[in-house]
Amino acid sequence: MLQLPNRPRRLRSSPVLRAMLRETTLRPEQLILPLFVSEKITTPAPITSMPGVFQLPLDCVVAEACAAVEAGVKAFLIFGIPQKKDDRATGAHAGDGIVQRAVRLLKKELPECLIITDVCLCEFMSHGHCGIVDKSQRVENDSSVELLVKTAVSHARAGADIVAPSDMMDGRIGAIREALDEAGFSNTPIMSYAAKFCSAFYGPFRNAAESAPQFGDRRTYQMDPANAEEALREVGLDLDQGADIVMVKPGLPYLDIVRRVKEEFRVPTAVYNVSGEFAAIKAAAQNGWLDERAAVMEMMTAFRRAGADLIITYWAKDVARWLKE
Repeated sequence: MLQLPNRPRRLRSSPVLRAMLRETTLRPEQLILPLFVSEKITTPAPITSMPGVFQLPLDCVVAEACAAVEAGVKAFLIFGIPQKKDDRATGAHAGDGIVQRAVRLLKKELPECLIITDVCLCEFMSHGHCGIVDKSQRVENDSSVELLVKTAVSHARAGADIVAPSDMMDGRIGAIREALDEAGFSNTPIMSYAAKFCSAFYGPFRNAAESAPQFGDRRTYQMDPANAEEALREVGLDLDQGADIVMVKPGLPYLDIVRRVKEEFRVPTAVYNVSGEFAAIKAAAQNGWLDERAAVMEMMTAFRRAGADLIITYWAKDVARWLKE
C-alpha cells in the first residue's frame, strides 16, 4: 500500500462529512428573480428562447412573485415593456409607467419582499439603444444620464427598494445618487451594473424585453469582453460615485472578474446569470445532454465560490426549491 501521510479523500467519505466541511454555501436569500412586466399583453406570453420564462401582464405579476416567495425567493428585479416607445424613453420615467405601476402593486401585496428596478432606457426607446441618439446615430452620454436620473427617481417614488442602473453611461451613478438624495431618498441603495460587458449571451433577453437595438451595436458603452483592468476601473468609479452594490454581467464567462472585484473592493457584489447562459443549459437539458438541476446547482456554487454575494437568475425559484429538498 502507498504510504501517504495526507489523504484528502478521507474527508470525502460520507455525505454528512462532505456537508460539514463544505466551504461555499448557497441560500435562497442570495437569489434574485427577474420579472418581465408588459403593458402589451393580457395573459402571460411564453418567451420561446427562455423555456419556462414569461412576459407577464400587470395583473399576473403578483401571482408569479407569490409562487417564487413560496419557494423561498424574496427579491425581484423588474423589467418593463411599454405599450408605446419613443426616442426620449418617455415611458421609462413616467409616473404611471409599467415599471412604476408594477412596483406599487408588488410593494402593496408583498411588502416584505425586496423590489429592485432595472434603470435603463432601451426597452422604452424606439431605436432600442440605452440612451439618446444624435443625428449621426451615436449614443449621447450626458443627455442620456439626465433621463436615467429621472427614471431612477420615479422608481424610488413608486416604492422601489433598490434602483439598478444598467446602461453603462459615464457618471450616471453619481448623478442618480445626488438626485435621490435631493428627492428625499437618501436611504435608497444603488445596485450598479458596474462591469457590464458587450456580450453574445444577451440575445434571449433582448427578445424577452423587446430591447434589441434597431441599428449598430452597444460596443461604445458596454465593455469590451477582453478588458479586465478596465472592469476594475469601472467598478471603482461607481463606488466612488456612491454605488452600494456592484454587479458583473454576464456571469459564467466572467467569473474571473467577479473574483477580482471581490478581492479588490470587498463590497457587496452581484452577478447576473444572463439569458444566454440560461437558454444554453435549458437546450442541452431538453436534448438529454446534461442534468439540468445538477448543472444549475454547480453553476450557482461557482458564482458563490468566485465571490458573488447575490445571484440574479431565471432559475431563482427552482434553485430555492431544490435547496429545500
